[in-house]
Amino acid sequence: MDAQSRGRAENIDPADQWVFNPDTGEYELRLAPSAPQSPVPGPRRSRSSGAGTARGRKAAPGRAPERPGRETPGRETPGRETPGREVPPPRRRRGAPEEPPPGRRGRRPVKKKSKAKKALLWTGGTMAFVVLATAAAGYLYLDHLNDNIDSVSDDGASTGGFRKDEAINILVIGTDKRTGAGNGSYGDKNSAGHADTTILLHVAKDRTNATALSIPRDLIVDIPDCPTRQEDGTEKIIPGSAGVRFNESLGQSGRTPSCTMRTVTELTGIKPDNFMVADFNAVKTLSSAVGGVEVCLAKDIDDEKSHLKLPAGTHTIEGEQALAFVRTRYSVGSGGDLSRIGLQQQFLSALMRKLKSNDTLTSPSKMIKLAEAATEALTVDSQLDSINKLKDLGLELGKLNVKNLTFTTVPVKDNPAETVKATVVLDESKAPEVFDLIRNDVSFTEVKRQKKKEKAAVAARLKGEKAPASEVRVQVLNGGAPGGSAQQMLNWLQVEQGVTKSENAGNAPEDLKRTTLEYAPDQADQARRLADLLGLSGAAMKPGESVTNSQGLPAMTLTLGADFKGAGTSFTPPDKAPDDIEKSTADKVECAK
Repeated sequence: MDAQSRGRAENIDPADQWVFNPDTGEYELRLAPSAPQSPVPGPRRSRSSGAGTARGRKAAPGRAPERPGRETPGRETPGRETPGREVPPPRRRRGAPEEPPPGRRGRRPVKKKSKAKKALLWTGGTMAFVVLATAAAGYLYLDHLNDNIDSVSDDGASTGGFRKDEAINILVIGTDKRTGAGNGSYGDKNSAGHADTTILLHVAKDRTNATALSIPRDLIVDIPDCPTRQEDGTEKIIPGSAGVRFNESLGQSGRTPSCTMRTVTELTGIKPDNFMVADFNAVKTLSSAVGGVEVCLAKDIDDEKSHLKLPAGTHTIEGEQALAFVRTRYSVGSGGDLSRIGLQQQFLSALMRKLKSNDTLTSPSKMIKLAEAATEALTVDSQLDSINKLKDLGLELGKLNVKNLTFTTVPVKDNPAETVKATVVLDESKAPEVFDLIRNDVSFTEVKRQKKKEKAAVAARLKGEKAPASEVRVQVLNGGAPGGSAQQMLNWLQVEQGVTKSENAGNAPEDLKRTTLEYAPDQADQARRLADLLGLSGAAMKPGESVTNSQGLPAMTLTLGADFKGAGTSFTPPDKAPDDIEKSTADKVECAK
């Protein structure tokens, strides 16, 4: 019901409803009459007309006018005196504005706080209901999303799941398994779902950058034996295979994604934290959920096998067209799988840009579609099998800036054993360096990784006098390196470097990813000498306490970590990716040729 239908009386300003009561000698709040009023207000009468009230209504006998702020002939007005009667000043309510000075005409200032208070109470009550309703709906929706998630055992092949305070390695596997409506014309109809597209996504510990490493499906690798949990709960060891295509690490002989995970660890030396498996539907539903992604072609494409038909230029694609785009290979580059990897990287870059855009993040409908599409299209490992875990992972990935997300491919070359080139092998001159960069959390883009003061403090540990090698006392422990590494290092130090006061102290209490050298302040000159011999960085030098060696003398502690590559090999990792590594970043649109 609107204001007019309620009548003019209900629209009277609350401040105009204070009237003088001659019986009590005080001003009181009088509400408007409850009798029905004309929905259309009559003309306002002039003050000289002799009307009883400003609203055109007659005042009740013995009642003071309802508008004390206006003067009416023959009536009492607050702030003015009537002969023979002393009128008390109006009582001001707490918090109300001051009245006009005596003798001045005017209305009591409008008390807006009253309306604001009503609005606040209404809004607060409504919002409380909305919050409660949303919380209940949110719980039911999260429960629904949990039901969407399919999970497969990691079979002990992972690290046990990502950690918020560590670097993250997620293995993303795209299969050629034909599932879902409309997918019958793609891929091998008899395929059990091979590792058709595989990307190892490494997210830096400080979340400043990430590297997406594509692994060619036709790369010749050794697949290890794979302990695999069966549907009945028993475990079966699926025998490995030597010298086969990488894509056979999934689907072949009953191999599950955990076997692909073991194969990646064997190949790169990087143990994934989690895996995600996507089929054809993931490309279609995710691209549609964000309203399409922008891609670019340097030439016209008409590919009968992938069903992609697009002219050169920039296009926004989604659904079936997006799937055709990532499956095209015969019409781009050399027509092989490596050319298709370039298209896939371009698509994923575009998808990341769209996911990070305000157009997506501020659209509830798109976010809901994304949640539905992702949970329905992905199969995850048993360490990542709830929406809360996926949310936590998403929050970590959300910290990335797309300009520091680098896409690159495992360096490979044509298989020299083949006359007709169908497979590839590792480029041993480049691949190990790429793997080392990722293992050592080195960015493929220029980012600030340390504050200047911290960087200077670390570098300062290497500056200063160095003790002679013959005066260096150190105990060597194995803290994650291959068996026998401590003795190998000891032999090298004593025989080839003259560090004769060194000894093997066995295994460390815990494994380390990186080698460390702990020393007391008065051993800094010895630490600098040993760091120089080993190629240790300042970050590997840990000021602390000395230990007592077998002769009862203070000694330093050298703990060999998983980064140990053999005695005499420098421990200092490269600080940037080599210039000859092909790479692209997710913030740029690169047209496929």
